[in-house]
Amino acid sequence: MTPKKSKSHLPLRLNILFFLIFLLFAFLIIQLGVVQILHGDAAQSEVNRTEDTTISNPVPRGEIYDRYGRLLVENEPRYAITYTPPKNVQPKDRLELAEKLSKYIQKKPDKVTKRDKQDYWIMKNRNEAYSRLSSKEEDLSDEEQYYAVLDKVTEEDLQQLSEEDLEIIAIKRELDQAPALTPHVVKNSNISEKEYATVAEHLSELPGINVTTDWKRNKIFHPTFSNFIGGMTSLEEGLPKEKLDYYLSRQYGRNERVGESFLEEEYESTLAGQKELVEYVTDKEGNIIDSKLIREGKQGKSLKLTIDIELQNRVDEIVREEMKKIIDKYPGKNQHFKDALVVMSDPNTGEILAMSGQHYDHKKDEFSDQSYRTVYDAHRPGSAIKGATVLAGFESGVIRPGTTFYDSPIKIASTPEKSSYRTLGYVNDLDALAKSSNVYMYYIALRMGGDYTNYRYVKNESSKVKNSSKTLQDLRYYFNQFGLGVSTGIDLPYEATGYKGDNPGPGLLMDYAIGQFDTYTALQLNQYVSTIANGGYRLQPQLVQGIYNSTANGELNQLYKGIQPKVLNRIDMNDKYLDRVQEGFRRVFQHPDGTADHVFANKSYNPAGKTGTAENEIYGENEKGEIEKVADVENHNLVGYAPYDDPEVAFSIIVPNVGLDASDGINSKIGSRILDAYFELKEQRENKGINMELNQMINENSSETEQNG
Repeated sequence: MTPKKSKSHLPLRLNILFFLIFLLFAFLIIQLGVVQILHGDAAQSEVNRTEDTTISNPVPRGEIYDRYGRLLVENEPRYAITYTPPKNVQPKDRLELAEKLSKYIQKKPDKVTKRDKQDYWIMKNRNEAYSRLSSKEEDLSDEEQYYAVLDKVTEEDLQQLSEEDLEIIAIKRELDQAPALTPHVVKNSNISEKEYATVAEHLSELPGINVTTDWKRNKIFHPTFSNFIGGMTSLEEGLPKEKLDYYLSRQYGRNERVGESFLEEEYESTLAGQKELVEYVTDKEGNIIDSKLIREGKQGKSLKLTIDIELQNRVDEIVREEMKKIIDKYPGKNQHFKDALVVMSDPNTGEILAMSGQHYDHKKDEFSDQSYRTVYDAHRPGSAIKGATVLAGFESGVIRPGTTFYDSPIKIASTPEKSSYRTLGYVNDLDALAKSSNVYMYYIALRMGGDYTNYRYVKNESSKVKNSSKTLQDLRYYFNQFGLGVSTGIDLPYEATGYKGDNPGPGLLMDYAIGQFDTYTALQLNQYVSTIANGGYRLQPQLVQGIYNSTANGELNQLYKGIQPKVLNRIDMNDKYLDRVQEGFRRVFQHPDGTADHVFANKSYNPAGKTGTAENEIYGENEKGEIEKVADVENHNLVGYAPYDDPEVAFSIIVPNVGLDASDGINSKIGSRILDAYFELKEQRENKGINMELNQMINENSSETEQNG
């Protein structure tokens, strides 16, 4: 019997396999259909995904000129090497680029930090660096591991770095600071023509690197008036942290230079110009696939200042010369005397003509320009503010033109005796200003407080002032109308308004009336005397006369915007009272009884003004570390204007902390000489025109001053 053959199971297994393959293909086809039909657009968008990024590029900054169109600040062009990184560039790529670029340029490693060196060493010695991790540290996250590795980089490791390594680190440090798609300056100083050309020849092997021109802010008349021009942040500093959000919202780059003080800061948006806007289109890998210009850049607009740079230079010289005279003559008495401050302006417009602040270093025997002190430093004004006191008396009704008091010492119970510099006898309001009567001002303050003791104060009698605090507020109200104790409104980012003392008793109230209580800046005193000179209009001081379109050849173009005089307030006083004080000021300078007649009486320009001497004290630490008074000194001040009947120039002078009996009338001598300079220049210009070629003369004078004091 023939045995039966067993049936093969292979066809069944194949059928099962084919069936499974069929199911898989069917599932795949269904999935492809779902993707194509339901999610096709989204998938295609992901493939084609791009990102639009708008970048702003800075333009040349506007320039600055004086009132006659003489260039003060320019943009000095210089070679620059820049780096514009793509998106998502890796550290190793920047290192490779830095190594290549180091072959063609030199970069000082003076700003390289220890952390920069550590990062570089780790990148160059990665295996060795990470081999130092302990078994526990190997379980940390990548970031935590890196910080652990940083701690294990030794000083010996860093000492192995060569000069070439340090130069590469310095270059990489700049590359690391560059924002994506934004040009960043790698080097812009001391670039030779050879260095510039060599980099240009190898741009094809230096991705993102470019050669271009940059600019440096150059103050032509340095140091004259440089303080008020202000400064710029550096490329390393970029945007100031306190204003970061403000500038970023205005399309500034983080590493962009901006004005950080005075006029450069105040007029930043004007000087910076209209930035160029470029839109870059990148794919999902960060590669640039297209770019287009959205907005053309426009150079910043230029400023025409109110400053007369020739007058400014002469005022600086005069102040230094007069300071040096009394420093040399009274060395033992004037060791605390260091500064002198002057402001000159047009009282009819508020335009500042000159602002001088000279500082003397006794140890180095040299001067430095610190003109910012005219708006930052406040001092006791002394009798210079008696015009405001008399006007307060008129307007409050406690005196009237011609009111007479007997000038002799006043002794209120439990207070020190107060007097003028000598007993003056009977004085009216005009005499009180001309002769600088303290007692007359005391009576005004006491009467405003309700104490109407007539002519002579009974010795040791108590004051009848009802409310010293309210009386002080009333006096300050009148003084504020002239700009004393309040902001002048000058076009600068900041100005001081002076110290305001606490509510005084009758004695300190009298001190206030003669300028021995609150403190004021030279700018505030200038606004005060200008308000008297022009008939009662407090004008906002201004340093910028107009904004102009810029040109490429260093000249002013068309006027873009003129800045008109701005009246802050009209003083709340009768015109006849102002006339009375103006006449009193004329007598100070031109009457035999005037305190400055000996200096100004024979001047052809018919000046008027008020002298002021304020007592002051110098405090310091003794051997025990305690604060004590070390010297009694005086502030010698002066305010004035000319001509008296048609004023065109007003001035204020503060000479603080002069030794007792060691001034030689420095305030009046400076006042006389700066007015002489103003009217001499005026006459010269009427005959010969404006001198536009001042650069060499002023720079030579400035250099000599810095070297020789």
